[in-house]
Amino acid sequence: MQLALEALVSSATFMSVDTATLSTEYQAIISLSQQVRSVAELSALLRMPLGVTRVLIADMAAEGLVQIHQPSLDAGKPDLNLLERVLSGLRRL
Repeated sequence: MQLALEALVSSATFMSVDTATLSTEYQAIISLSQQVRSVAELSALLRMPLGVTRVLIADMAAEGLVQIHQPSLDAGKPDLNLLERVLSGLRRL
């Protein structure tokens, strides 16, 4: 699965897995994704390379630990709401 930078990740609402048995990286992603966050944001917060973060999130999604909300692009045009959020974030820098 190829995850977009702007794909949103959220913790699965119901998990039958004991998180104490998961790796520290999985635990951190689950904790951070209690709030919906982008793949890029999780990578930055974890101080982990983007490629590694993408693989971990994809593996976690396959195991049902997180949900991924891929952006949908209409005819190659970016979502206006996404662009406004990016612009807002850049202005705060």
